Parts: sequence; C-alpha cells; structure tokens
Amino acid sequence: MITVETVVSLREQIARLRQSDKRIAFVPTLGNLHAGHMRLMQEARHHAQAVVASIYVNPLQFGQNEDFDSYPRTPSHDKVALLSAGVDLLFRPAESEMYPHGRAAQTVVEVPGLSDELCGAFRPGHFRGVTTVVNRLFNLVTPDVAVFGKKDYQQWLLVRLMTADLGLPVEIIGVDTVREPDGLALSSRNNYLSPDERKVAPHLYEALGTLRDRFRDKGLALETVEENAIMELEADGFRPDYVSVRRQQDLQKPGPDDRQLVALAAAWLGQTRLIDNVEFELKS
Repeated sequence: MITVETVVSLREQIARLRQSDKRIAFVPTLGNLHAGHMRLMQEARHHAQAVVASIYVNPLQFGQNEDFDSYPRTPSHDKVALLSAGVDLLFRPAESEMYPHGRAAQTVVEVPGLSDELCGAFRPGHFRGVTTVVNRLFNLVTPDVAVFGKKDYQQWLLVRLMTADLGLPVEIIGVDTVREPDGLALSSRNNYLSPDERKVAPHLYEALGTLRDRFRDKGLALETVEENAIMELEADGFRPDYVSVRRQQDLQKPGPDDRQLVALAAAWLGQTRLIDNVEFELKS
C-alpha cells in the first residue's frame, strides 16, 4: 500500500493508476477504523481494480463544542487495517492540503433542504462540512465508484444527491450497517461509552425494530409509534434528538402511497451521540 500526504503526490499516484487503465473505487473515512470500515473496503474491491482510502478528520463537519479535538485518531492501527484489507493507496492529508487557504476561505458545497433536517437540525452546518470535503476529495481522487456506509443514512443520501446535482461521474454505493452481535451499530464513537452505557446502547436498534413492527405489522399510527419509541428510549436512559420514519429515496415524510421507508433515530447516551436506522417495506 502506498501512502501519500500531499495533493501533488496523490495526483501522481492516481495518474499511474489511470495509465494502467484501472477502475478506481474510493472510501473516505475519518480513521479509527473498525470492522464496518473493512466491510466498505471489501465492497470497494468488488467494483474496481484499485481501492483508494482517505483518512482525514474534517473540521468543517464538527460544530462548536463537538468532539473534533478528542475524536479518536489511531494512525498506526489504521494503516495495518488498510494493509490487511488490500487497499492500494492511502491519502492522509494535513489540513493545509485540504484547505490551503484556510477553513473560512474554503468554497463550500451544500445540498439545500435536507441538510437542515433530522441530524442537520441538531448539528447545524455538519452536512455542509461533509458535502464540502467529499466534493473536494472526489475532485482530487477522481474515482469511478465511492463507497459509503448506510449507518449514517442521511449522509449517504446527501452525497448521492450532491453527486447527481453536480454531474460528478462517480457511482455512489451504499453498504448496510455492520453490527455487533447484540445489534449495536459499529461506530468509532462507541469507544466513548462506559461499560454500563455499552450494555444499554443496543436498545436504540431494538427500539427502531419495535417501531417498524408496530407500524408495518400492527398498523398503528405513525405519530404514535414515533412517540412511543421516544418515550421508551427515555425510559432506558437515552436523550433522543429525534425518531422519525421517512421515505427511503429522499427522506421526506411518507405519504399514503409510499412503501419503501426507513426509521431513523439519533439519541444521546451519557456524553455519546448514537445514530441508527432500519429500512423496511410496507405491504401493498
């Protein structure tokens, strides 16, 4: 695996891959890699002859009083993990490479509307930071395919929308959430959980499954099942930001004819913010 840290070196390596007529798949990450990231690398390999990964903790997607400074950074572990996954090229830039004129002067990219809903309503500017850095990375790496986990369903959909709106020639692949045996979605932020909180954390996924069953199988009103899920999470010690059922294709609120749905939730457990989602289909 070749590791590069500058835009100039990255472009040189991408040019070599293109000269070899290799199809390129790209997986952007914040590092602190776990089995969920490895699943993304595996999927990338299915779609291309060369896999490029990036590790960059992007300050633009962290708000005030969020965990940018304390976000876990494990470069040695990450490099070993990427080597074992057969990644061909790692881009590990400094901030000066990503934003050479500084954060405040960086041209931003934002998907209107959806960026301010759900997680966007509770983390103002977060998704603007995500789409800005992903757009810049796409222009630097020029991949044919990019792979994202669907644990952050809203992020995955926003990247798809941005890519389509800007006419970028990148196919966006979504990969289902990788979970612990007890159902907890893998996340770097799980490291923040205390032992007692870790025992409770899987209840978020359980609550979404219960919501799905009540709405899909028992025909309870949407507002009722959302409210019940919030109350049950609160009883378990969570502080929910939201629980909401939306259409899969655009995360708008479902109408009577919509069948492909997703239940999404974000909730705090102690000092840790967890997100999760469950896709489901209504019977005709």
